Amino acid sequence: MKKPDKLRRQVLRLTALFGAGMAAKTVHAHHTETHFEDSSPHKLVYQCNSAEHDYLEHILFSCGEMLRKYGDDIELVVAAFGPGLHLLGKKPERIISRIHQQRAASLSDYGVAFHACGNTMKSLGWDEDDLLDFARVVPIGVDDIMLLQERGFAYMSW
Repeated sequence: MKKPDKLRRQVLRLTALFGAGMAAKTVHAHHTETHFEDSSPHKLVYQCNSAEHDYLEHILFSCGEMLRKYGDDIELVVAAFGPGLHLLGKKPERIISRIHQQRAASLSDYGVAFHACGNTMKSLGWDEDDLLDFARVVPIGVDDIMLLQERGFAYMSW
């Protein structure tokens, strides 16, 4: 995953500011292929294991609120596995709102990492080509959450 360039970040920031009345904080991506190279004072991983509309709405809204509050001072990861993986599918096999996928893509532009469980992908017969471009495959979703917690990430589940 490439970091957005400065102009893109400014355009995204201005769009968000005028569209949603956000606080004027600069937000940029901390995440690259290995999102641990930068150290933020705040780190949070969201468990995403449901494809239910309101569940996904809460996670995506919360990510946006945390970005608005902490800007560059937070690193966010959404760990998707089980039915939650469908949020990251190009052709989800569960009912997933396109708006949710667009919001996830927008959050990714701001540096939120979206991790896709390799085990769930195998059970669905999916490979990386079945995922949206911003998703990053991890071997085991639950293991990913554990490893993130060992690196200081707080854990959030609904």
